[in-house]
Amino acid sequence: MTRQPTPTDAPPAADEAELARRLGALTLEQKVRLLTGADFWSLHPEPAVGLRRLVVSDGPAGVRGELWDERSPSANVPSPTALAATWDEQLVEKLGGLLANEARAKGVDVLLAPTVNLHRTPYGGRHFECFSEDPLLTARIGVAYVKGVQGGGVAATVKHFVGNDSETQRMTLDARIGERALRELYLTPFEAIVGEGRVWAVMAAYNGVNGHPMTESPLLREVLHDDWNFDGLVMSDWFAARTTEPSARAALDLVMPGPIGPWGDALVAAVRKGKVDEALVDDKVLRLLRLAARVGALDGIPTTARPPEEDTASVAARLRETAAAGFVLARNENAVLPLNRVVLKKVAVLGPNAAVARTLGGGSATVFPPYTVSPLDGIRAALGDGVEVTHGIGVTPQTRTPVAPLSHLRLPDGSGEGTEVRFLAADGTLLGTERRAGAAYTWMGSYGPGVPVGEVARVEVHTVVRATDAGRYSLGGSGIGRFRLSVAGEQAFDVRLQLPPGADLVEGLMTPPQRLHTVELAEGEETEIVLTHDIDVDAVSASGSTGEAIGDAVTMFQLNLQPPHGSDDEEIERAVALARAAEVAVVVVGTTEEVESEGFDRTSLALPGRQDELVRRVAEANPRTVVVVNSGAPVLLPWADDVAAVLLAWFPGQEFGNALADVLLGTAEPGGRLPTVWPASERGLPTTEPSDGVLTYDEGLFIGHRGAGRAEWQPPRYDFGHGLGYTTWEYVSLDIPAEVPPGTDFTAEVRIRNTGTRHGKEVVQIYAGRPGSGVERPVRWLAGFAVVEAAPGEETAATVTVDARALRHWDTESGRWAVEPGTFRLEAGPSSTTLPLTADIAVGRS
Repeated sequence: MTRQPTPTDAPPAADEAELARRLGALTLEQKVRLLTGADFWSLHPEPAVGLRRLVVSDGPAGVRGELWDERSPSANVPSPTALAATWDEQLVEKLGGLLANEARAKGVDVLLAPTVNLHRTPYGGRHFECFSEDPLLTARIGVAYVKGVQGGGVAATVKHFVGNDSETQRMTLDARIGERALRELYLTPFEAIVGEGRVWAVMAAYNGVNGHPMTESPLLREVLHDDWNFDGLVMSDWFAARTTEPSARAALDLVMPGPIGPWGDALVAAVRKGKVDEALVDDKVLRLLRLAARVGALDGIPTTARPPEEDTASVAARLRETAAAGFVLARNENAVLPLNRVVLKKVAVLGPNAAVARTLGGGSATVFPPYTVSPLDGIRAALGDGVEVTHGIGVTPQTRTPVAPLSHLRLPDGSGEGTEVRFLAADGTLLGTERRAGAAYTWMGSYGPGVPVGEVARVEVHTVVRATDAGRYSLGGSGIGRFRLSVAGEQAFDVRLQLPPGADLVEGLMTPPQRLHTVELAEGEETEIVLTHDIDVDAVSASGSTGEAIGDAVTMFQLNLQPPHGSDDEEIERAVALARAAEVAVVVVGTTEEVESEGFDRTSLALPGRQDELVRRVAEANPRTVVVVNSGAPVLLPWADDVAAVLLAWFPGQEFGNALADVLLGTAEPGGRLPTVWPASERGLPTTEPSDGVLTYDEGLFIGHRGAGRAEWQPPRYDFGHGLGYTTWEYVSLDIPAEVPPGTDFTAEVRIRNTGTRHGKEVVQIYAGRPGSGVERPVRWLAGFAVVEAAPGEETAATVTVDARALRHWDTESGRWAVEPGTFRLEAGPSSTTLPLTADIAVGRS
């Protein structure tokens, strides 16, 4: 039978009684205090019931902890798109265990991940932070992620419930989603993760759905509580809760962050006046105590789960393996890959992402890894001294000046690399200092021990810039508010930076306005600079209601530096010359933080800058050109048929370069298959732009590959599920039952043979369809998959479980899942459009 949602892993019954006893010991004021965060990343302790402080943390690409900077480094795991591209639940569950270990090392109890919103459109700004366009693949990878995290005694938080599938006006838009699409697509991953995954926390989204803000939505109670028996905690997204009584009457349990928010004294008053039933408050507190018990935060209720111990070397190996497993080899003409290192003499590694790659996306997914291995460094290390590896950037696609690299910064006293940050009062009194090994600064509610937050009037960054090459250096700052820059004791600028009218504050924090100053430096020359930022709450607060809340809690700015480099014309010519002189050219292209980040949606799917021109010119110079695409989401590849190989690398985490070298040289196979369609053009794609505050999901059930066969369908560049390995496969047979009763799971056996010369991995995919259906539905949809391996010449069987839900639809008249009796067609193969095996199955009446 179909797996029904079950209550999450709860403490034993005696402990439930104990939780109720502790709840009864609290006054109304004590209970309500627990329901708003204590600060940005923690919940209030309550000694009266033995509750210690609980700590929550972003995020999807690693466990950041309570600091948002380099002072608290975190293992940077591959992006969720990369994880979904593995189609490997066991691998993802193990990675969840690694994250639990990281969380416990940082004192984190609750991880704010995974994100399971769907890739409704590739324009979605947080596409990289979500798994897939497909609800089944998203659900299965999400369940594995949650099991791994919670198996280590750390709570996972599935988010953002629901319909937060784009960033434009995300705080206020109302997503209008049809009932079938809501149930069959957008709620499906949450349902599986609540049921099979038994997740301990859910995050309610910023947006509204069908007329109700999600922090006040009836879906929280009707779906999570009533339909799915969820006994965990529902928290708001940060600053998403805006009302007292409506959100309190909904099944929202925790307002984040704190200590400000719409509850507090206002909720106490609402209960006293009879506008909110105290029983609702009790239920919220009980859920919070249950969460605390599960993570071991309540005295006398031990947790038996412990995260696995992993040392630095094993973490690196796990991240390297996972990154390679997610790389999708989309094209490999004449088997140019893997490269034969024995015959290589010179390799050109080119492109803007070759020496400084993107390993993660911007926003809440950001962490600060202890190191990153660039493609250039990884390839050089793998090839060794016997192969000459040349490098050129080719083009500079970003229009913003980047955060100053540590390699160019020296402490004022000359003792090493870094900056000295000084906190000053309004009268110039020095309140505190800290030495930093980075140039991006974020303080959330605290400037560190001994520095009184309310007295800090300005922050000064002191450093010495050392020129590694002669030329023009751009220096400056990014942020919101007043900034001053002095160079060698002379003031370079004094400006007030602000967001343009109507801009989203989060967009402003991710890509803040900049002011720059250019200086000419000789090679080795040093110059002292001071960047001063005035703490001005009003500057941030002016950006709207969210700004008012954030302005009191966050100080965030950057010191920026751009070393000298040639023009795009000059760098392209240099790259072409290097490619022509090499046996192989590896071109690493990708997105920038300006076009792919939380806080805003994409306006174009084209690679930014002149990267397409770079690829074409290099491919003309060297027919053995391998293009590595370093983006978290699909980009257009107009040159794809003109290059020897295309490898889609996503944002693959800190071991990027080592994993890339493994795949290029054949030490590891590119194990990925596409978790989302890569379009060939921008025609016919769903929009992210609301109209009068409403975003209508007009495409209904037909997102991504589910739209195949419709009049508006545009053939993609690469299909859902597509991906090549280093061997070849023959699909031999598909064996399924001839008939099953409705509501019954069944298994399909797909036999395949490795017809190549290497050991390989294949992701066997099964799609279902209902020819002649009386119910509107896609031509085909993913019904199951399995990962198998085989040696050269070996035949193996993939056993694929097809859940009964795969053959059901949501009946809007009855408000229930239903089966249309008759014949369903199952097709098996390596992608959604390459399906060599077909079989029919009859589904009877209930």
